Amino acid sequence: MGKHAIEYELLHIDKNSGARRGIVHTPHGDIQTPVFMPVGTQATVKSMTPEELKEIGAQIILSNTYHLYLRPGHKLVKEAGGLHNFMRWDRPILTDSGGFQVFSLGDLRKITEEGVEFKSHLDGSKHFFSPESVMEIEEALGADIIMSFDECVGYPATREYTENSMERTTRWAKRCKAAHKNTDKQGLFGIIQGGFYKDLREKSARDLIELDLPGYAIGGISVGEPKEEFLDILRYTAPLMPKNKPRYLMGVGTPDYLIEAAIAGIDMCDCVLPTRIARNGTAMTWNGKVVVRNATYERDFSPLDPECDCYTCRNYTRAYIRHLVKANEILGVRLLSIHNLYFLTKLMERVRIEIENDNLANFRDEFYKKYGYLD
Repeated sequence: MGKHAIEYELLHIDKNSGARRGIVHTPHGDIQTPVFMPVGTQATVKSMTPEELKEIGAQIILSNTYHLYLRPGHKLVKEAGGLHNFMRWDRPILTDSGGFQVFSLGDLRKITEEGVEFKSHLDGSKHFFSPESVMEIEEALGADIIMSFDECVGYPATREYTENSMERTTRWAKRCKAAHKNTDKQGLFGIIQGGFYKDLREKSARDLIELDLPGYAIGGISVGEPKEEFLDILRYTAPLMPKNKPRYLMGVGTPDYLIEAAIAGIDMCDCVLPTRIARNGTAMTWNGKVVVRNATYERDFSPLDPECDCYTCRNYTRAYIRHLVKANEILGVRLLSIHNLYFLTKLMERVRIEIENDNLANFRDEFYKKYGYLD
């Protein structure tokens, strides 16, 4: 390893779209990028075993600092030998900083320069997160990639609020860097904020890059804004990020956003979407969404996706999965989760191949037509 626990290796740039094909080297193995990262909020990707995730091809998973701090507690996880040991996952892990969860508590939290006082959504008990305490928690959890503590601003937000918040996020990132000791085993990523104001995004990126962190993320988009605004800020911000370090776009998991992120030069994305929509009886397929709970599938004895060779599609029919979902059987959610995660893993595999062939822009157009994004 070089001077950082996390190193980025650029393999190829698609000469037509500008998308990057690379490898992120971590203490628990290499990640082929661009990559979609399944989210395991409470040290588990909902309903999935680590073995199933490996079979699907998951390279790295996320866990959540806020939730694991509340239960079972970061000290217990450390006692268990860290997250990798606790959850029996020997590939890379990323932990977020808890910032997004704390800020989504709304009235249950109070932000100051020192940090954030918040009430647990579980029992109303009072807690306090500072950049220093978040570093302590993330070091105890032991993930390969850890995120600096930031404030995720909602949409819409005034310029004044956004600017103050962005400046504080930068100051917090400096405190995180100063507090982070475990640099040979964990890479600390900074989070570029600035809402939907391009000059604030630029300043945030410039100030954070000065800290020379091992990687950088774009936070605070995909928070409910129209797609045009999302794409505008994404395409503006991604090129501001260092070329020789991983670029992570937080909280994105729909196929169109994943492809657009890759074209913008992003390496890593994550989202709870594939397992969340599985719980609502929805599958992603190469021909668009299938809401399998709909009556139209009651006697449909074909697989969820005829073009898919995942465990679910090889063995079960839409009619059977619909029955499981309607009957509230756990197996229905599991089968849909397996399929959706496999679908996004395969999509990103295909994206990597198309980048190597300088063909991602053409692939996007073909995919959109099939998926129903374009008329």
